[in-house]
Amino acid sequence: MKKSGIYIHIPFCAVKCMYCDFYSIADQNSQIPVFIKTLIREINMYEVDSKKLIFDTIFIGGGTPSLLEPKYIEEILSTLNKKFNLTNVKEFTIEANPGEAPKERLSDFYNLGINRLSIGVQSLQPSLLKFLTRIHSAEQVFETFSNARSVGFKNINCDLIYSIPGQTWEMWEEDLRKIISLKPNHISAYTLTVENGTELFDLVRKNVIKMPNDDKTGDWFSKTHSILEENGYPAYEVSNFALPKMQCRHNLHYWRIEPYLAFGPSAHGFNDNKRWNNVRSLSNYIQKVESGIQPISKTETLSNLDFINEAIGFGLRMKEGFDINIIPSEILNSFEEKYSKIQKEYPNLISKKESRIKLTTKGMLMSDQIIPELIFSK
Repeated sequence: MKKSGIYIHIPFCAVKCMYCDFYSIADQNSQIPVFIKTLIREINMYEVDSKKLIFDTIFIGGGTPSLLEPKYIEEILSTLNKKFNLTNVKEFTIEANPGEAPKERLSDFYNLGINRLSIGVQSLQPSLLKFLTRIHSAEQVFETFSNARSVGFKNINCDLIYSIPGQTWEMWEEDLRKIISLKPNHISAYTLTVENGTELFDLVRKNVIKMPNDDKTGDWFSKTHSILEENGYPAYEVSNFALPKMQCRHNLHYWRIEPYLAFGPSAHGFNDNKRWNNVRSLSNYIQKVESGIQPISKTETLSNLDFINEAIGFGLRMKEGFDINIIPSEILNSFEEKYSKIQKEYPNLISKKESRIKLTTKGMLMSDQIIPELIFSK
C-alpha cells in the first residue's frame, strides 16, 4: 500500500493573471454546472485499481476553486467518497484568492472537512498587484486570513512572489515580515518565472518588460531563505517553507514520486510507473467525457532510469535530498563519478550524509545547473 493523493483541477478564474501558465479561464462561470457534472463523470470513469493506494491528501487547485459554491465541492467530495476510501485523508487543501472567498463560504468549506487553506497573496504592494493583474488588495489578504482563522482553519498557506519587475528589496522584505506576523503555518515564496504562452512571456520577448538579473534574484533567494528560517520557517523545498510538522503533505507526494490521481482539465496524475495529463481545454474535456472517453491527452510510462532521474531531480529540490540506495549497483559507479565531479565543480553546495545526498541552501540556488549533471542520459 502506497501513500497517495488526489488532485482536482478547477479552471475558473475571475481574471486570467498575466504570469500564470496553469490552465484557467476567465468570465466563464456559467459553465460551472456542466463542468461539475463532467468532473463527477470523469471520477466515476476511473478504472485503475486504487485498492493498493492509501489516500491521505486531497488538493483542490486551479484556477480559483474558492469561486465554487460549497454545494459543488460537496458533490465532488461525495463522489470521491463513494469511489475511493477517504478514511485516511489527513490533509484536505483548497486554494483561495483574497476577496474571492467570503467568510460564510470559508466556513462551509471547513464544515465539509477541508482543513487546509492556500491563499494566493502574491504581493501586498498595490503597484505590484496591478502589474501582476491581481484584483485583490492588501486589506483583503488580511481579511481573508482572519476570516479563515475565525471559522476554524488551523493550517493556512500563503503564496508569495518575488523578483518582480519594479519590486525593491524593501518592498519584498516588508511583505515577507507582514505575512510572517500573521503566523501562517506554511509559506510558499516563488520567484516570478517567464512561462511560454503567458502575457508576461510576450511582453518580455518584445522588450516591453525587463526581468531582474540572475545575480539579483540569487541574492534575494538567499536572503529570503535566511529571513524565513530565522522566523521559524525553514525551507523543506526550494520555494516552500513551513513551521515544524506543517509541510504540505500533498506536494511531498509529487516530490517523492508517490502516486496521485488527478481529475479535471489539464490535471496531471501518476500511478505505478505511468504519468498522464488531461486535455488542456474545457470544451475538449467536456466533449471527451460526455462521449465516454477518458479525457487524457498524453501518457508516459516511466522506465527504471526515468524513475531514478526523477527521484534525483525532485529529491535535490527538497532539504531531505534523496537516498543513494535507489540507484542500482550496475550504474552506481557512474553516479559516484558524477557526484565527485559535482563536488569539485560546486564545492560546499552538495553533501552526502550516510546514504542521503542533498544540496545546501546555496546549492538549491544552483539546482538548475547541478541536477542536469547528476541525472543519467538515456
